[in-house]
Amino acid sequence: MSSKKKLGFATRQIHEGNLHIPGIAPLATPIFQTSTFIFDSTAQGAKRFAGEEEGYIYTRLGNPNAAQVAQKVADLENGEAGLVAASGIGAITTAIWTLVKAGDHIVADDMLYGCTFAYLKHGISRFGVDVTFVDFSQPGALKSALRENTKVVYFETPCNPNLKIIDIEEVAKQAHEYNKDITVMVDNTFCTPYLQRPLDLGADVVIHSATKYLNGHGDVIAGVIVGKKDFINECNLFGMKDMTGSVIGPFESFLIARGMKTLDIRMKRHCENAMKVAKYLEAHPMVETVYYPGLESHPQHDIAKKQMDGFGGMIAIILKASREKSEELLNAFELCTLAVSLGDAETLVEHPASMTHSTYTEEELLACGLNPAMIRFSIGLEDPEDIIQDIENAFKKVFG
Repeated sequence: MSSKKKLGFATRQIHEGNLHIPGIAPLATPIFQTSTFIFDSTAQGAKRFAGEEEGYIYTRLGNPNAAQVAQKVADLENGEAGLVAASGIGAITTAIWTLVKAGDHIVADDMLYGCTFAYLKHGISRFGVDVTFVDFSQPGALKSALRENTKVVYFETPCNPNLKIIDIEEVAKQAHEYNKDITVMVDNTFCTPYLQRPLDLGADVVIHSATKYLNGHGDVIAGVIVGKKDFINECNLFGMKDMTGSVIGPFESFLIARGMKTLDIRMKRHCENAMKVAKYLEAHPMVETVYYPGLESHPQHDIAKKQMDGFGGMIAIILKASREKSEELLNAFELCTLAVSLGDAETLVEHPASMTHSTYTEEELLACGLNPAMIRFSIGLEDPEDIIQDIENAFKKVFG
């Protein structure tokens, strides 16, 4: 699509990366369920292995279905290139292993998805990489943590699960002023490129768990890395090929490409529904705090307005009750489904401290501002009145 930069988001999410096969011309890109690809000659095979000619070799190194998704996401993020991985954590580890070695240093925000935290806190440190965790929302915290050997600055925004907002532009500025070679990496899973584009704000690399909103239907595990083409090539040929082996299959890629055709429509509905639910919860007498970037009561609401085109579908709450009562409330939902993950058509609800963030100790949770009684909602695509009624019914069951 030579005119892709002149086209709108919805048009690009549908058409970008679509494969055209002369003489066949399928509307939907078919599934290339093959492990290997045929060369025209030994010379062509040698050129492809040497990187002198573009083309497919072996699905572990690239497949048309995965390439389609990578190109779609990269285009929507305004990045040069993308790489699809077999999971979100596969994307994160592939990207970071590509960037660091023993003796290097990473600065990460202290509020991360539980498995990301576990990888940085307990995993990569076993291989001689030092990681410092600080609260990026606090003035001066990042600057004080940077070192001469800092190679990566890593964070999410909004953060999972407490919806803390971090100023992407300010973090990128501080990191690059300290050392222009530091890679600023942002997990953009909660927003998708429809709501937020970190590369436009100075970040170097964007990460997604494509399991979530990009796919949107709860039937795929996947991740995506977006950045400069040279970096993505290195991620593919070293980080993924040699280090993680986190290769996605053609069928999963096909499902993501299909799901992305409705990304903007789904995100609009997620945002609309979440705002209605957040306002309902903020007014509820049993709710002490609602964490939703779209509410003026959110501590970083102004930053969210500056860098996001909408406020997403994720909400976290603290009740005016004990942790035990919070768990009772979770068990009382009927329409809202008790399950981890997010970004699906269904409204999902979970208890982060014992589920997605169980890799944190209770002391670590409190230190980074996550109340162990917190409840996290991923607001789905149902009629918002039905979601609110289910929440109201659950409150009545537990609190009368």
